[in-house]
Amino acid sequence: MVSFDVVSLFTKVLVEESLILLRHHFKALYKHVLTSTYFCVDGQFYEQTDGVAMGSPLSPVIANFYMEDFEIKAIEKATHKPACWYRYVDDTFVIWPHRQEKLTDFLTHLNSIHNNIQNSQWK
Repeated sequence: MVSFDVVSLFTKVLVEESLILLRHHFKALYKHVLTSTYFCVDGQFYEQTDGVAMGSPLSPVIANFYMEDFEIKAIEKATHKPACWYRYVDDTFVIWPHRQEKLTDFLTHLNSIHNNIQNSQWK
């Protein structure tokens, strides 16, 4: 068994790709919410230009929607596929029926799909 963990998922979700996926589901509302993220540090205000806001009730929904599409494409294109793949937010439970070096190749494949979405392996 193996588990993968997306590193800093919420801050890495690609807003523009998520908007494309959501185009048939309240695009105008989602676009406003996803592109109006501001935060304050030491009295200085900043605009978050990518990723979804930590703590927003919409962020887990968007991240899950994005990751579902990501993992379907990743597994579909993989040379060696897991026997089982379950994800909760940014953590997965995976049963890997192939050799260790094929698992390393699969992790490299996952991390090659997009620079923002990087997984680390937990055994």
